[in-house]
Amino acid sequence: MVQSYVAYFRVSTQKQGRSGLGLEAQRSSVDAFTRGRGEIIADFTDIESGKKADRPQLLAAIAYCKSHRAVLLIAKLDRLTRNVAFIFALRDSGVEFVCADMPEANTLTIGVMATMAQYERELIAERTRKALAEKRKMGVDLGSPKNLTESAKRKGKHMNQVNARADENNRKAGILAQSLRKSGHNWSEIALLLNEHGFKTRRGKCFQAVQVQRVVKLMDAI
Repeated sequence: MVQSYVAYFRVSTQKQGRSGLGLEAQRSSVDAFTRGRGEIIADFTDIESGKKADRPQLLAAIAYCKSHRAVLLIAKLDRLTRNVAFIFALRDSGVEFVCADMPEANTLTIGVMATMAQYERELIAERTRKALAEKRKMGVDLGSPKNLTESAKRKGKHMNQVNARADENNRKAGILAQSLRKSGHNWSEIALLLNEHGFKTRRGKCFQAVQVQRVVKLMDAI
């Protein structure tokens, strides 16, 4: 029996989606993988805006696989291992998948890779905290909020929001929190789930309900 595959592609911009830039190499990789193994019965392409990590076409591809008993063929695993929303969707789908650029990968291995990526980020954050602590011990003035003008305080608040949006872990936590909120979970339940899955705030602490509200608010503003 010939194996049926549903191919999933990803490009990073609308321009790449229109021009086919980046897709050609992915299609070649998929064609090479399926040669002698089976046939592609459908394909789906997500175009990322750079601001959001939603992947509606991935969900459509998963649904198609379920209805046609096909294997999801991911053209390029690449940075997707760092996207927690992607991993959760793939893990919870129950659909068999294979990666053209990493055939040995499975739900367990990409989960481990994502965990290691998060661990690496936490190490960087910890080194930063220790460096700042050493600076304080040396008597370096790292800033005194009571001396700030109102303008400086507003600017500082704005920069905090910018940094929070730029933080990769914050974005992923926010995306997942948005999804859970839409599913009917309350803030405390979402905080518990984020903590259970190893998410940390930008300062490396466990999430509380109020912090979940903040990251969701930041994501809604993007």
